[in-house]
Amino acid sequence: MKSRRRGGELFGLSFLDVICCGFGAMVLLVLLSKTDVVGGAVDAVADLLGDVIAEQKRNAANEQQRVRLAAQTRTLEDELKNEIARASDADLAAMKKLIADRRAQVKTLQAEINATARQSPRARATTDEVVKVGGIPVDSDHIIFIVDTSGSMQTMWQRVVREMKNVLDIHPKVKGFQIMNDNGVYLIKAYARKWMPDTPSRRKSVLAAMRNWTSFSNSSPVEGLEVALRAYAKRTDKLAIYIFGDDYSGGSYDPVLDTLAELNRDRASGKPIVRIHAIGFLPANHAADRFATLMREVTRRNRGAFVGLGFEDKTSIVNLKRGNAN
Repeated sequence: MKSRRRGGELFGLSFLDVICCGFGAMVLLVLLSKTDVVGGAVDAVADLLGDVIAEQKRNAANEQQRVRLAAQTRTLEDELKNEIARASDADLAAMKKLIADRRAQVKTLQAEINATARQSPRARATTDEVVKVGGIPVDSDHIIFIVDTSGSMQTMWQRVVREMKNVLDIHPKVKGFQIMNDNGVYLIKAYARKWMPDTPSRRKSVLAAMRNWTSFSNSSPVEGLEVALRAYAKRTDKLAIYIFGDDYSGGSYDPVLDTLAELNRDRASGKPIVRIHAIGFLPANHAADRFATLMREVTRRNRGAFVGLGFEDKTSIVNLKRGNAN
């Protein structure tokens, strides 16, 4: 009987010991394998604690600085009160008057500075003192070029383009500009009866288009003036027209003068609406007296200036300093 009972005990004390030892060994291995992770966490916590301590030190230093500044401020205030208390009534009155005078002077100067900043040199000029460059009044905020594109002008076309750039340069900023030939044909048809916006890129692109522009011309600005005045004269208060040419092929001056008398005249005041200037390109081998004669009269009647440029010399509108050039 005893022999049978012992044979039925499958799990004895020795077996359980072995199992427990094995389980303990596994736990120990797991703990050893996590040492790096635990160490990293401890380091992170230590760094965080270091940052907190440093921030507390900075806050304490700032608070000490604030306390010192507050104390200095109170000291200065006390000294100022003492000085005021020691000063006589006459001294205080003199000081107040001096302060009031200085404030008034500062206010006046500031008003003058603001007024100057709002006005350009052209805006500051009076009616009798219009700013001029090369004898040309430059008080207009819109400009139109009417350019003779005939064959004789094409022989000196690069100079024509250069002088157009010079005219644009003496108007550093305008609200809009336009270019057409003497027959009223627009350089850029997309802007017909509109203003081309004045930007550096637009000026550059327009001058590039001018260099390759060829269009029929009859060497008479009558048609161009009529198109320009009908489309633009009453749309702006300050408009200037520049006529570029070297000859006048019309039989009489009257058509040009009659067109201007009809279209460029304010009915109420009788004065011209638009300034009209002319740039004459006068080659030595070409009789250009008719163009110069007509343009002198046109510009005289329409508050403008006539500038005559010799073909062979180096004269340019940018180096003509005063008066009308002939």
